[in-house]
Amino acid sequence: MAKCSCGMVGCAHEKADTGFQAPLKALNFLRAHAHGNGQIVSVAWEREGGNVCRYDLEIPKRIHPMMLPGVRHLVERVAKSVLWSAGGWKLYLAGPDEIVKPVAKAYTKKGLRAFDYDFFSSLYGRPVEVEIVPLRKMPVTNEREILVKNNVNGNRIGFDLGASDFKISALKRGKVVFSKEFPWDPRPQSDPEYHYEKLSAGLEEAALALGGKVDAIGGSSAGTFVGKKLGVASLIRGVKEKNPAKYEVAQNIFVRVEEEWQCPFEVFNDGDVTALAGAITMKRNGVLGVAMGSSEAVGYINPRGALTGRISELAFAPVDLNPNAPRDEWSGDAGVGAMYFSQQAVDHLARQFGFKFPKTMKLPERLKVVQAAMAKNEEKALRIYLMIGRYLANAAAWYHEFYDYQNLMILGRVTSGFGGSVILETAKMGLEALDPALAEQIDIFMPDEKARRLGQSVAAAQIPVVK
Repeated sequence: MAKCSCGMVGCAHEKADTGFQAPLKALNFLRAHAHGNGQIVSVAWEREGGNVCRYDLEIPKRIHPMMLPGVRHLVERVAKSVLWSAGGWKLYLAGPDEIVKPVAKAYTKKGLRAFDYDFFSSLYGRPVEVEIVPLRKMPVTNEREILVKNNVNGNRIGFDLGASDFKISALKRGKVVFSKEFPWDPRPQSDPEYHYEKLSAGLEEAALALGGKVDAIGGSSAGTFVGKKLGVASLIRGVKEKNPAKYEVAQNIFVRVEEEWQCPFEVFNDGDVTALAGAITMKRNGVLGVAMGSSEAVGYINPRGALTGRISELAFAPVDLNPNAPRDEWSGDAGVGAMYFSQQAVDHLARQFGFKFPKTMKLPERLKVVQAAMAKNEEKALRIYLMIGRYLANAAAWYHEFYDYQNLMILGRVTSGFGGSVILETAKMGLEALDPALAEQIDIFMPDEKARRLGQSVAAAQIPVVK
């Protein structure tokens, strides 16, 4: 499979990806021209507890004026990738002023990355700060490790909350005795009781399958967390926008569940549980889990089998340098993961390739239309899944710049059916063409169909400790 000049692996200049600009291609171009004797641009984000994630980029000592805007753009995209992979409230930059000063300005309240500034200021409860320092004063990477034990004793319930449905599983001594998907529409809801009552009803149904005896509950949810309190989460976005007085009630939904059920209870970001499910399935560590659902949910288990406390919200991290790439409707940014690995991506590509949808049709229903067309071997549907696989090949290599991982697990509704197999095989071939050595290091895989649809809820159920 060849790599064309636009940076897209296997690209035949399909209409939908003509302008794709792979960030790794630009990064490798700068590395090659630095020849190991360039200058360093350094980016680091500090988050809670003194945790720091740092990334150093070597660039040529002399940058041609015509190249300067492109180098600035790449450094800003690196800064954003570090931020959304690790999290942070303070940005440190080191490097030439003509490169780092515009990046510093971008991460201010009125800067280009104002959304990111507001998001992380809200998440950490303090304004985002930016400091330009000499390279010798840059903080070094320092990330904690959080060990998570997997348990199968007792009667357990696990849930996984998504934007269009939530899944609940009940386990008796490790065996699944109940699994069900419950439809809901949480994002536009302004009353937090909607979220609480829907989840409670699902838990009650699962408890019945266990004879009413529940020893532990584990959860997986979209959104960010501060302990068991939801931070910024699209699931409760409607409450924040329409009923801000009740926003804290919505944030404490899991605290209420724990108080009601009076048993060991744990809840994690859905991306982390995705990675945990992969680690359980493969009995290996160094897992980057990517769930392609209503958005892109990502989690990480490091090579030592631990969580690192990273935010891993790669839905907002760039995978395409093209400033005219599709834009995420929430952040307003172009070329971020949500537009390449989600139902949004399927919708965007489907319309590019000739699908017609009623304006009132929601994304889950549009995905079903595409999946039905794929089952009938329609070419326009095949092109969608081929394109997502090509995007994933590039993203797998790019994500490796920010995560030490050997296993890339993909799952979620977008990967259901034959389309998921096309994404998988295309990504594998694409990564082999892009970087054969890296392809030898990374195993891209999917669990079986049942695990893909219910794996996160089953994995979440195994997290709490029952003595």
